[in-house]
Amino acid sequence: MTVMSVSRFERFFRVAAGLDVDKNDLKRYSDFVDAKLYDLLIVAQATAKANGRDIVRLSDLPITKGLQESIHRFRKIDDEVELKPILEQLATHPVLDRQPDEETESAYPEIIGGLSLALAHAFKILHPDLKNPQSHHWDQVREVFDLLI
Repeated sequence: MTVMSVSRFERFFRVAAGLDVDKNDLKRYSDFVDAKLYDLLIVAQATAKANGRDIVRLSDLPITKGLQESIHRFRKIDDEVELKPILEQLATHPVLDRQPDEETESAYPEIIGGLSLALAHAFKILHPDLKNPQSHHWDQVREVFDLLI
């Protein structure tokens, strides 16, 4: 990731939740994003299959009310931090039995943005005074998301 990308990533977490993350957190963040997008796509694939379709549509993704609200808040924050172009690079997925359509794939950056905003807020919910997340904080937040997504 470029220096500019790292600084936008850092700025995003400062704006989103007052957190100071650094380039060492990028790997944890990238792993989180990959895993949660994959989890959403696995459920979406099952929905498409149950509906007799060979493609995954955006409506197949299990986007909850809370995640939808985070996506909307991400759009507002992204006007300031311009993270979406970086998220487009992170928005990859493994080969699935049913491939997503173009509309679904184009939504990945904002979905990842919503997940990112929810992640930042989860740190503050679990640890209100937290400024610089450590490995155990990442592990705790990841466990919460694993329960829900």
